[in-house]
Amino acid sequence: MSIATVRPDLPLATINPVAKVAATIPLSIGLVLTLDPVSAGVAILCELIVFTAVGLGPLLWSPRTLPVWIAAPLTGISMVLYGAPSGTTYWQFGLIEVSDGSIAIGLATMTRVIAIALPAVVLFLTIDPTDFADGLAQTLRLPARFVLGALAALRLVGSSIDDWRTLALARRARGVADRGVIRRSLGQAFALLVLAIRRGGILATAMESRGFGAPGARTWARRATFGAPEWRVIAVGCLVAVVSVSAAILAGSWNLVWS
Repeated sequence: MSIATVRPDLPLATINPVAKVAATIPLSIGLVLTLDPVSAGVAILCELIVFTAVGLGPLLWSPRTLPVWIAAPLTGISMVLYGAPSGTTYWQFGLIEVSDGSIAIGLATMTRVIAIALPAVVLFLTIDPTDFADGLAQTLRLPARFVLGALAALRLVGSSIDDWRTLALARRARGVADRGVIRRSLGQAFALLVLAIRRGGILATAMESRGFGAPGARTWARRATFGAPEWRVIAVGCLVAVVSVSAAILAGSWNLVWS
């Protein structure tokens, strides 16, 4: 599923994207303030239940969420190896020291990455860039130039994913892909950067010539609504945040990051 094309039959696809973004903010704030595995673990459990209940369960395990499931364990392992040691030390080699404290920090960090990133990725997959731009402009009253720039950036992100695959196939057909992994990736990234800059310049010129930067009131082809369904989505996000934080406090594991 491309970032630029969201199926209209997808659950929550008709919800104002501003509400989806707002629903993730309370949970993110609550998890950033503490470093404990209980709050993040309860949040992950609630997220799995909520997304499955609304029909977004398959997106939890889609290829688009794979970076989250890969990055979170790697982050946790790095904290286990290099986190602040305390308690019993199980293994030590140079700067690496695995102890009770580093394991606790690693587990808390890993679950925290999943709890914050997973709902953001899943909800973002249900957001159409045009609807998001309409929501920013009509609901939040942001300037038209900023909104249209954000819309262009989102569209370019979707096309850049396809361009990366196309460049890989083209370089493989030319025999350039036979080089080392690092050299091949750097060369392909540079080619994608040049293509993105060139396309961005063309897009900016086209938008300017069509009057996107003109002053005055602007009309919109689609009206962005913000009603009861949007408030329910925000309420669910707040409820998950309250439940996860309350569970950590009741379990006695609530640990402010600056304490």
